[in-house]
Amino acid sequence: MSPPSQPSSDPRSLIRYASVVLALTVIALWALYLVRGPLLLIYVSALFATGLAPLVRMIERSKLLSTRGLPRTVAILMIYGAVIGSLVGLGSAIVPPMVSQSEQLWKDLPDRLDSFQGQLMSWGVIAPEASFKDLLARLPAGGDAVGVVVGALWGFVGGIFGLVSILLQTFYLQVESDAVFSMFERLIPRGDRIRVKNLSGLAAAKISAWLGGQMLLGLIIGTLSATGFFLMGVPYFFVLAVIAGVGEMIPMVGPLLSAIPAVLVALTVSPALALGTAAFCWGLQLLENNVLVPKVMGQTVGLNAVTVIIALAVGSELLGIVGALLAVPTAAIIQVLFEELYLAEKDPA
Repeated sequence: MSPPSQPSSDPRSLIRYASVVLALTVIALWALYLVRGPLLLIYVSALFATGLAPLVRMIERSKLLSTRGLPRTVAILMIYGAVIGSLVGLGSAIVPPMVSQSEQLWKDLPDRLDSFQGQLMSWGVIAPEASFKDLLARLPAGGDAVGVVVGALWGFVGGIFGLVSILLQTFYLQVESDAVFSMFERLIPRGDRIRVKNLSGLAAAKISAWLGGQMLLGLIIGTLSATGFFLMGVPYFFVLAVIAGVGEMIPMVGPLLSAIPAVLVALTVSPALALGTAAFCWGLQLLENNVLVPKVMGQTVGLNAVTVIIALAVGSELLGIVGALLAVPTAAIIQVLFEELYLAEKDPA
């Protein structure tokens, strides 16, 4: 059999060959760009599946219901059930006091607005003859408001759909993990399979550490919030602290969204308490961004603080909230590949 043909040394042939390769590369990149949404969901699902793998194996090997251990499907469903049960319990603890506080806030809203308007007039921010009715009239027209509401609802529905997709894909990736890994293993030369398996184990350990770090950050922020809200005299400080802890796991907007209920609840007591609560939440956010995240992620995932900060900045700039969420585990995977492939070749000893 003759060897595969190589491009001729003739300049025209080389140009044609390079043009074909460039065109195919552009087409492949464009196709990847068109399906970037589904690929991103698959990547997120793969990260969660990899991060949960050690916990799934631990539950599988336990002898809770049988001396032979538990099936993988049961182990995964137990994890999902624990997460869903925790969310339902959190919702049942949050909704009643929030409804009560919202009703009280609605009753006190006219007096609060009058007081706030008087303060703005005394500070010279608005004219004495101005009113909130005049200020509201300057807001966008009704059609624009409807568009904003529809866009927000559509984004919420899309987020719910994406979350459900991630949960389902994570479940099936866990169930079929052995088959999926065996399929990719056949694509790797036999001599490199052990090395790739070791790399996969290191990456999985990093991702599991990242998930643990996220939970630790939520616990720290929740504890600090409970302490601060209690000392300031904010009602329902424990419930609000739980909201803050859960919000910490959502990059960028999570802490902001979790601060809104705390400020609203504090507003039912006094504007001064609401202002103090907002300042406390802002200071906690600065502490979280500049100290807690770099330190916790650096110690759990093994990345230094500079790498974590750079990864978060680049990820949030490229993909917003999703990019910030994926920045640290992606940086950890890149670090494993760099250390084990590049540095190992440079320093085989």
